[in-house]
Amino acid sequence: MALKKEKIRCPWCMGSELMMAYHDAEWGTPVRDDRKLFEFIVLDTFQAGLSWSTILNKRENFRKAFDNFDYNKISRYSEKKIQKLLADEGIIRNKLKVYGTVNNAKQFLAVQKEFGSFDKYIWQFTGHKVITNKWKSAKQVPPKTKESDAMSKDLYDRGFKFVGSTICYAFMQAAGMVNDHLVDCHRHKRS
Repeated sequence: MALKKEKIRCPWCMGSELMMAYHDAEWGTPVRDDRKLFEFIVLDTFQAGLSWSTILNKRENFRKAFDNFDYNKISRYSEKKIQKLLADEGIIRNKLKVYGTVNNAKQFLAVQKEFGSFDKYIWQFTGHKVITNKWKSAKQVPPKTKESDAMSKDLYDRGFKFVGSTICYAFMQAAGMVNDHLVDCHRHKRS
């Protein structure tokens, strides 16, 4: 009987089953759904300065606390709701990030109104296609690119918060705008 061959994965996900499942099913898969794109904006906002595993471990808490990432609801959060979020031990209770998320929901709606969808707006930074990289080592993966620089500048100009170029690049990776799976990863050709 032949031994089952273990899947080769990007090294960053090897810390836990949850990280590997996220890597195998989501990371680098092109996202065109506005609600899912907003979810990644929220999660990447809270991830700033923290590890992705910390955020991933709290993802369901974020989903519950932020009304399943419904940007329409979030844009209308009252001060009472914001204070409730700041007391929620299941999420990252960072005042600037919570207020930033409410602000970003408002800006998200403005972009949707202007472009018809956030998807049409955000994918312009990659020419509406996936940028497929051919990295052999995790050391080759950049923290930001000219595309994430342009995205960051435009988002800041539109009033978004927590959208530095490094955060934008992490968003691009998560949303599959770039394929940064290493070439020997089983997901590289699938993404």
